[in-house]
Amino acid sequence: MCLIVFAWQPQGAMPLRLAANRDEFYARPSASLSEWQEAPGVFAGRDLQAGGTWLGITAEGRFAALTNIRDPGQKIGPRSRGELTADYLRGQAAPQAYLETLMARVADYAGFNLLLGDATQLWYFNSQERQAHRLQAGVYGLSNAGLDTPWPKLLLARSTLQERLDGADEELLALLADHSQPAEHLLPDTGIGLATERLLSSVFIASAAYGTRASTVLNLGQDGHWNITERSFGPHGAVLGEVRVSR
Repeated sequence: MCLIVFAWQPQGAMPLRLAANRDEFYARPSASLSEWQEAPGVFAGRDLQAGGTWLGITAEGRFAALTNIRDPGQKIGPRSRGELTADYLRGQAAPQAYLETLMARVADYAGFNLLLGDATQLWYFNSQERQAHRLQAGVYGLSNAGLDTPWPKLLLARSTLQERLDGADEELLALLADHSQPAEHLLPDTGIGLATERLLSSVFIASAAYGTRASTVLNLGQDGHWNITERSFGPHGAVLGEVRVSR
């Protein structure tokens, strides 16, 4: 995932409303949201190259989401970051316990942000900071830097989510479909060059080779019931399909 905005309200009837875009090269093989055959009760899309996932939830309401940290100078770890979310979803460890075990092997992965939780708690971990944080109620944004780093597309998506918290899922999918780009002087400088910064600056990214592959809306209720919608895309933003699951 390259952009996640979410409202966490643990005392409310719906603790979590989350909207996320996964950006990736179109050539990287992926499977759409489904229940995993070898892990019944896990619902997630799948990276068919390395076997992990960017976002998923279990029948019991355990969920996980991941973004990469954009840093051209970072060391590329020998393991795929997508296994972090997959392992949490397939296991039974509480979020804090899972993150404590992760501390010893962070160097095995390139930079990442990890969200883990259920209907009662939500935890955030940034591999560069190496600290686990239990999040309090609020509306947050996460892209390819730290939590709430004020990149223009994060600020736009987070504020739009705040305005549409009680809206239908279609309104959140529309939020994720925003192609607008900020003024050049507002772009971050992450060491990838101006042209690429501009391409990656919109909430929804579309080009011939790289772009938004999936837009996902997840709603998790206090009673453990949830629903998730994933819309898939191909080159230049062509819609490929949509999957909805509820439990």
